[in-house]
Amino acid sequence: MSKMSYEKPTITKIDFAMASKYGSPMKAQRVRTHIDGVSIHELTHTYGSPLFVFSQRKIESLYTTLHTAFASRYPNVTFGWSYKTNYLNAICRIFHSLGSIAEVVSEFEYQKARSLGIEGRDIIFNGPYKPYDALKIAVQEGAKIHVDNLFEINDLEKIADELGVHIPIAIRINMDTGIYPQWSRFGFNYENGEAYEAVGRIYTGGKLSLVGIHTHIGTFMLDPNAYKIATTKIMRLKEEVERDFGAIIDYIDLGGGFASKANLKGMYQSADVIVPTADEYAHAITDTIHLMNKSEHLPKLYLETGRALIDEAGYLITSVHGYKRFPDGKKGYILDAGVNILYTSSWFNFTVELDRAYHGLNEPSVLNGPLCMNIDVIEESIMLPPLDRGSCLILSPVGAYNYTQAMQFIRYKPSVVLIDNVGQAHLIKAMDDLATVTHKEF
Repeated sequence: MSKMSYEKPTITKIDFAMASKYGSPMKAQRVRTHIDGVSIHELTHTYGSPLFVFSQRKIESLYTTLHTAFASRYPNVTFGWSYKTNYLNAICRIFHSLGSIAEVVSEFEYQKARSLGIEGRDIIFNGPYKPYDALKIAVQEGAKIHVDNLFEINDLEKIADELGVHIPIAIRINMDTGIYPQWSRFGFNYENGEAYEAVGRIYTGGKLSLVGIHTHIGTFMLDPNAYKIATTKIMRLKEEVERDFGAIIDYIDLGGGFASKANLKGMYQSADVIVPTADEYAHAITDTIHLMNKSEHLPKLYLETGRALIDEAGYLITSVHGYKRFPDGKKGYILDAGVNILYTSSWFNFTVELDRAYHGLNEPSVLNGPLCMNIDVIEESIMLPPLDRGSCLILSPVGAYNYTQAMQFIRYKPSVVLIDNVGQAHLIKAMDDLATVTHKEF
């Protein structure tokens, strides 16, 4: 019979304020042994740790729920998959197969969408910085260009002259929807008349015409009423420009910003309680369009949905490399994943699950990453049982923005796996290596 390893005893203060209706956190353990039927240990044995894992079943479930909420209320709605949220090829292909067009904010993302077979007419080109050559290609390929500033209007008029064409465009507007800080950096302001003046500038030039109006009021929006306000103001501007300039507004675009079931730091209620449902978002937007529309035809509705469709479908498996006892008594675990690949850890408290049930009482612990940086903290205070070296933790939801914003800093970016609808795991992005990182160095 092998002897148990000795660990120096410590005295830990029990904070009874942390107890809930479910009992003391000293006894609770969240355990996840599988993702869509594939065992955590099989995944790490085959593909290594850390490891991003995406569930196709969950992606399709999230898409169906949100799309049905809008399509059941509105006759002409299309989702534009937000590439910046997660631009892995396999992920983008799933959304395109479900009916989403592409929404991009750079020439890089535009090129990525084209490489995946998306035609220019099925690309929404957003963003405050669109290089001239990228704009010209977008015009030639019939993309939906959403103008952010007056300089882009000037550039597009020059392109119209060069190509001898008349260019249909949309404009992005910003507004006060009661949510602060207001996203006033992007597009033309509604309240001070800047948006209306921009439309006048477009028609004064005689080379462009307005066919769409777009706004994106923020991210992780928890108040559906903000969308009601935004839709009301878009529809008012639509009526004004159709009346005053003879424009025909073919579509409106309400951007994205719908929240996922993630827990923001500082939130005292669960995301299950405070995050609006798909129906609440859809109700706020579509009912307002029906109420405010003054023309014979309803405009086409575009939604640039990202986070709400992918966040909860993403997991990160990370392993314990070691641990130590800090001066304040907390146990500090060293993980093989840190803020280099979990960019959103600054804003969200991830759900932390264990690969199996562990013996022993929970105690206050800290989850640190592998970086030689003091800021590399995934969780500052969490109740965990004694974990062994090699124990796996599963963090979620991490599907939105973490991989696209992951840094190639100190450690290589990890592999990514997609589990398909029949429970088969597929490697969709191999772990970076020295060749990946240095292949364009001289």
